[in-house]
This record gives sequence, structure tokens and C-alpha cells, in this order.
Amino acid sequence: MTFISDLFINGRWTPGATGSRFPVINPADGSLLASFAAADEIDCDAAVEAAAAALPSWSTTPPRERGEILRRAFEILTEEKEELAETIVLENGKSYADALGEANYAIEFFRWFAEEAVRVRGDFRLSPSGDKHIVVTHQPIGVSLLVTPWNFPAAMATRKIAPALAAGCTVILKPARETPLTATRVVHALQRAGVPDGVVNLVTPVPTGPAIARMLHHPDVRKLSFTGSTEVGRILLHEAADNVVSSSMELGGNAPFVILPGANLDRAVEGALVAKMRNGGSACTAANRFYVHSSLAEDFAARMASELEGWSVGPGIDRENQLGALVSIHERDKVAELVDAAVAAGASVVTGASAFEEGAFYAPTVLSGVSHESPIARTEIFGPVTSVIEYDDVDDAVRMANDTIYGLIAYVYGETAQALAVAQRLDAGMVAVNRAVLSDPAAPFGGMKQSGLGREGSSEGILEFLEEKYIGIDL
Repeated sequence: MTFISDLFINGRWTPGATGSRFPVINPADGSLLASFAAADEIDCDAAVEAAAAALPSWSTTPPRERGEILRRAFEILTEEKEELAETIVLENGKSYADALGEANYAIEFFRWFAEEAVRVRGDFRLSPSGDKHIVVTHQPIGVSLLVTPWNFPAAMATRKIAPALAAGCTVILKPARETPLTATRVVHALQRAGVPDGVVNLVTPVPTGPAIARMLHHPDVRKLSFTGSTEVGRILLHEAADNVVSSSMELGGNAPFVILPGANLDRAVEGALVAKMRNGGSACTAANRFYVHSSLAEDFAARMASELEGWSVGPGIDRENQLGALVSIHERDKVAELVDAAVAAGASVVTGASAFEEGAFYAPTVLSGVSHESPIARTEIFGPVTSVIEYDDVDDAVRMANDTIYGLIAYVYGETAQALAVAQRLDAGMVAVNRAVLSDPAAPFGGMKQSGLGREGSSEGILEFLEEKYIGIDL
């Protein structure tokens, strides 16, 4: 497979000012996929300046024209979704089924926001005193810096690019260094769809932190949209504060999966397999802590283990494999350390709990007897590990579920009325009741507490890239 491995600045693919490069590695076998262009300060400044120069024209382009470009990008990537999925597999490690699911999800944001571009609402009314008309309109917020993670390299890019372009903003995309090749496929599709020069730019700075800080301090950058860890999000918020840059943050999660007494265990296990193992557990929406009523806990753990013991684990490019590699040996080792510490503290291994000798693979794992206070229950695992925590009283389950700084998503399985009542009590921006997949371009995605600021997707997503303007007209 041929990859684009250059920066994209002002409508041109370029190796960058210094010509230096960094390796992109296939985590399944450690092979070199590409040497990608490393951006420096000159490249980042050029990307911001290109976006700023393109903003006046793009922001005044009719919404229908902006939407049609997004629609064409949707059509291009729909035709190429298998190649997109293969690229995701090769640099991220996930299974092909997960990668194809991500590709379909990612592509849909271009269609959704192609339609939202023409539906931004305003307001017109007479003031209460009758002395003026009140007009409320929206205008693009301006040059936007989009910082995306490695776990969903296509979806996190399109979920930001699509609303930004629909709103009339110009963008600089900074993908994760582990997965820049997927980002180039998305940007190349936009280029072929007719995005004008400078509207979309892609940089991969090395080192990352100082370059992002530099761009956030550029007077032309007015928006930051970041998906990543809460720790990095806090740092970026500090950087954004100096120039009062509007910031949207989709940060870490530590999703509870609550199984209520009387729940249909067949459905709960089926849902848990998806909520935990989709993307190999490397998702901010992945179920992390399984609070299972004591009457069901042993049976749940045994059924999960029985299902997972039959899973095929190996390179995601082999479409028969159900679980691929983690993104790196480093990430695999972090998972192994958490599991080993939990077992040392008294948790029991029902199945798994082992790293493969070659490649960034970790066996699908079920632990029982995990303590709510255990580090594995307090940490976003980002791996295929199911930690079962027993409870006797539903109030205790809700208390433990809410006992975290995070509040992105939660899952509840049980009789519908009881599950809905519990869902209302959970501190999470999203709650899935008797289902395992909640993300949808038509729904607002985002969290509470230290899981983020703002929403992505739905009609709310485009508003993150617009500013309200009030105009008073004298009578």
C-alpha cells in the first residue's frame, strides 16, 4: 500500500522545512510503514498563516457550497473505505472489523455536516421595549487547531474537520504521531473534493508540546478542539488561556458498566463484549469498571471468559482475527502492569492476563474480585481487560460508578424502568441503557466533570465553531 507521508500546507504536500522524518510503525510486527515528515516551528507558522489567509474567502463561501465539498469528500471516502480501514489497521493495530466500523463512522460526519452547514439558525424579534429589532446571527469563530489521538485516527479527525468546515472555519489538523497516515487519507479526500488551498492544513510537529503551545499563542488561532487525555487537556487549557482561545475538550473516561439485579445476563454479556472489546478496549467510551450485582457476578465473569477464550487474536490485517494489537509495545506494557498489580492485590484471573512474545498483543482478560479502590478501577485501561467488581445494593453501585473525576459515558443493563432511573443518577454526559454502542453523528458526544468541555456531533457540534453575534436595529 502506498502512503502519503508529507505535511499538507496551503494546498501543497511538502516534506517540511528541515526535511527530517520520524518512523510510523506497524504494532503487529514492528515493521516500518513509513517515514513521516516532522514539522518544525516554520511549518506550523506557515500552516497557521495559510489558514488565516484562506479564512476571509472560505467564511463567506455560501453554506451550500461548503456542504457540497463535504458531500463529495463523503462520496470519495465511501468508495475508498476499505483502503482507509486497512491504513487504520496497519498503523493502529486494531482488528479489520473495528477499523471498518471506524471508517464508516468517520465518513458519516462528512455527510452529516454537509447537511448541517445550511441549517445554522438565527433569531429575529422585537425588543420588549419596542425600540429596536434584535437580530442574533452566527459567524465562524476563525482559524481552528484540531488535535486528535491515535485510537480513532479517522473518526476523531472527521468529527472535528467536518463541523469546522461546515461553519466556515479554516483548520490545522495535528494528528497523533502513531497514526498520521490515516489523517493524510482524510485530507487527500478533502483536497480531491475541492477544498480551497489553505482551508485544511496538516502538521505533525516534533517535539509536539512546544509547537502546539506556539500555535495557541498565535493571534490568528481562535479555536482549539482537542481529543486526548485529561492530563494533556489541562496543559492545553492553560496554554489557551493566555490568548483566551475558545476550547472544546473530549478528554479521558473511566466508564462504569452497571449490571442490575434481575438483568438479562445474555444481553449483558453480549453488550459487555462490545462495550469492552471494541477497538481492543482502546476507546474513551470503553467500559472500564464492571459493577455486577453479587447474584450475577460469578456467572457474568464465567460467561465473559468463555466467550473471550474462543476469540482469535492476531494481526488486524487478517480479517479473521477478532482482536488486534495495541498501538505500541509501550501501551501493551502499561496494560500488563495494571493487570499484574490488580492480581497482586487479590484479584483473580478468570482468563487471559498475558502479553504475547511478539507484537503489541495482550490476551483478552477477565478479572474477578477486583476492588473498587484498585488502581485498575481508577485508571483508564485502554486495553482488553474486564474488571468485575461485585456489589449488593444498587445505591452502592451508583456511588462507586460516580466516584471518579471522569464523566464521559456509562452503561446500565437491567429492567428498563430501573435502568433508566439509575441512568438519571449517573454523572456522565452519555448513558447507554441496555445497549453497547452509543456514538452517533446525529447525537451530541461529550462528557461531564474532567471528561471534557463542549459537544461534538449533532447540531451542537457545528456551534462549537461558531460565535453568536447580536445586532440591534433602531426603529
